[in-house]
Amino acid sequence: MTTQHHRRRGLAIGALAVAGLMAAIPAQAATAGYGGANIFAPGVAKAHAQHHAGGLSAAATTASGDGSEEADEIAEGAAQRSEARTSPGVVAPGAYGAAWSAFQNLPRTDGNWRQVTNLPYNSDDPRYRDADSNSSGGSGLVTGRMAALAADDQGHVYAGAAGGGVWRSSTGGGNWTPISDKLPAQATGALALDAQHRLWLGTGEATTNADAYLGSGVYVDAHPQKDNFSTRDRVGGPELQSTSIHELRFSGDTVYAATSEGLWSHSTRHLNGPWKLEFAPNPAYMPGGSLANDPSAAYKNIVSDIAIDPKDPTKVVVAAGWRSGDTYNGFYTRTGTGWQLLTSLGDLPADAADVGSVTFARSADGSRYYAIDQSPAGLNAGTNAGNGVFVSKSGSPLGPWTRIADTATLAASGSALSAPGGQAWYDQFLQVDPNNPEHVYAGLEEVFETKDGGASWTTPGPYWNFTFPCWSIDPTKQTGTCSQTTHSDQHAVAIGSYHGQTTLYVGNDGGVYKRPLQGAADASGHATDWTSLNDGTIDALQYYSVGVGTDPAFGGVAVTGGLQDNGQSILRGQGGPNRDTVMGSNFGGDGGMTLTDPANGCNIAQEYVYLEINVTQNCAANNGLGAPTTYNVPPPDNTTSAARFIAPFTADTKNPSTWVAGGQHIWVQTQGFAIRSSSAWTSAYDLGAGHVATAVTASGGKVYAAWCGPCNSQGFTRGIAVGNEDGTGWTQITLPATGTVPNRYLSDLKTDPSDSSHVYLTVSGFSRNWNEGPGAGIGHVFESHDSGQTWTDISANLPDIPADSLAVTPGGGLALGTDLGALYRAPGHTDWKVIASLPAVSVDQILLGPDGRLYAATHGRGIYSIGLADLRR
Repeated sequence: MTTQHHRRRGLAIGALAVAGLMAAIPAQAATAGYGGANIFAPGVAKAHAQHHAGGLSAAATTASGDGSEEADEIAEGAAQRSEARTSPGVVAPGAYGAAWSAFQNLPRTDGNWRQVTNLPYNSDDPRYRDADSNSSGGSGLVTGRMAALAADDQGHVYAGAAGGGVWRSSTGGGNWTPISDKLPAQATGALALDAQHRLWLGTGEATTNADAYLGSGVYVDAHPQKDNFSTRDRVGGPELQSTSIHELRFSGDTVYAATSEGLWSHSTRHLNGPWKLEFAPNPAYMPGGSLANDPSAAYKNIVSDIAIDPKDPTKVVVAAGWRSGDTYNGFYTRTGTGWQLLTSLGDLPADAADVGSVTFARSADGSRYYAIDQSPAGLNAGTNAGNGVFVSKSGSPLGPWTRIADTATLAASGSALSAPGGQAWYDQFLQVDPNNPEHVYAGLEEVFETKDGGASWTTPGPYWNFTFPCWSIDPTKQTGTCSQTTHSDQHAVAIGSYHGQTTLYVGNDGGVYKRPLQGAADASGHATDWTSLNDGTIDALQYYSVGVGTDPAFGGVAVTGGLQDNGQSILRGQGGPNRDTVMGSNFGGDGGMTLTDPANGCNIAQEYVYLEINVTQNCAANNGLGAPTTYNVPPPDNTTSAARFIAPFTADTKNPSTWVAGGQHIWVQTQGFAIRSSSAWTSAYDLGAGHVATAVTASGGKVYAAWCGPCNSQGFTRGIAVGNEDGTGWTQITLPATGTVPNRYLSDLKTDPSDSSHVYLTVSGFSRNWNEGPGAGIGHVFESHDSGQTWTDISANLPDIPADSLAVTPGGGLALGTDLGALYRAPGHTDWKVIASLPAVSVDQILLGPDGRLYAATHGRGIYSIGLADLRR
């Protein structure tokens, strides 16, 4: 029987996504202090924040779920995405907005994208229960992270994806339709239905994780049951651009927005006027303030939520603070002269060190208020970030508050974790049964429930089933005799009804699930009636990579890719007569880069994190009862994490059995997919202490390696080393800080297959028009004909937008993936065109498959493909 290495679905403590369709905050702020963080200033979109993923080797991950041993690696992993977009300085307001506008004005190619991954993705597929799979854990059908939910009593359910826009179901869940594709921001922070059944959307994800985007403001759809959002639906002016919207709360004719830049209010009757700033703990750090460009500004005015007294709406409590701690963290109430910090609330902490991310929930009858609080002190100590669940039995947010659950209480409730709540900075929701003020659902890593006001708790939605006696790897069963659970990491909740059935909906890192509000459970308190609503019509999968190879058994091609918190997907027979009707998951945890043999799509190398490479030669097909068919073969830099969180590796374009991987060292192995041991890797070159590879390419024995170190704006440096796979001839190319190639993050390298001295380079971040950092320069795509000694800017009419990935097509065409979509430069041309039409999502990797189609791995809307020939018409 196969012994599975259960990879905990991880969390990179990414700092607040403050640039966005946004401004990104570098990750060194993740666990304590600010670490000199940078931000993107307001724009239609702020840049990605850091990478949300479990930064641990398989050996370090356990089923305990404590998270304490993950802190250092998680914090470093969190830096990756933002550093690429902010360094070497701070990005000014409007960068993403200007780029989005420029995109709309570019010509477009012919052809249409075809969605590849819009079919069910079964994380428990019994075909893939090999050593590095999480199959049989119990999550069932999954999609990407859901950040917000809303539901009515007519079967309409609205799901806001973290990076994939808003989706509507009119059948109580399932059969989804996207309804916000025309908006410039696809990151969702909050959804709320008002008394007139209008749907309010706050853009900008508020989980503060690694790959979150900020947004372009708040929108309202007057007829969400049938209409889609448009840019005309924005409420107010640009005041809330480039923020994350944590919550939207209604009081009479007023809507409050708890945001990353303070508490704002607006009339719900008159939607055109500007938003009013109600409260900012540190106004000097707000846009336009004297300290607006301070590296810590993005952390200084975070408001998690607002609680309004139902008996006296003039009495409110605002929860403010950065999850890693700040002197302003705390609960505030309005007085006649302004806002006052509350110093006594009963059990609910008032000390700044113990007030972090907070969520409030009120009972329908006004008799109870509930709250979840996260502890910055616990987070920084690496112990436990969860302070617990609290209740105000007076119904007033002013309390007094009583703690009704702590870590020990929840651990004993049937949890799969020894210390639930450790990720309370990221995982939070609260929902009170509208008919019973003592029936409450609380979401952390897991779904918890109390029916007696907190006197006792159960865990209807455990993290996974691996730790329970009922679990079995039996391929004839999904998860042994255990019932299906939800995916881990809870973010959103709603109650709705359809055909007389009142239903609880939850959203998490695996999509949307439902169960009856008064659901059934087994003797352990685990629900027996969860249903996944991720039926394949809602494709919000967040890919980092894609691999494509001819399918040896199904025909067509096998398509695989690495995902945020959803492992590695595998789709067999794409374009062939025996195409899969369900995707499987052949590797668990977080999926990083992917390398697939174009001639045999079952030869796959998959990265977990930090160059932890796993290889299979049979698509990792294994029902769990046979010997393992995947092999853990990381280069030595993996053991010291001396590599990027999502680190580059590739095959030599002329000698595909020779692989090159980049950490601090440039590693080479010559066994291709037959590699079975880490000892096969040899170091060809040491980039130097503190330097790590950001991109590698190899052709005919010649290797180019781009690197950074430090990679953040505090002393940012970058460079390119060139040498041979056998370790000879290595040199560092001189790239002056103010030279042709900008002093920004070097994101990809590609070699001309016919001439190894001809190489292309892509550059992330924003130009000097938006970034005041030294040498930010201009341009995003560069070309060299002399092995990198001199470079020419070939950006031409490209929008000023972070460039992520490049593919060289036959004849010398170029396909480019950026933070807002994909572009193409035809052979013999100098100008760029937008490739057909995609939602405004990041294309993390673009790749030409053996079937003549371009594949785009998007971070929020799955994988798409388009015929290369179609672009040339």
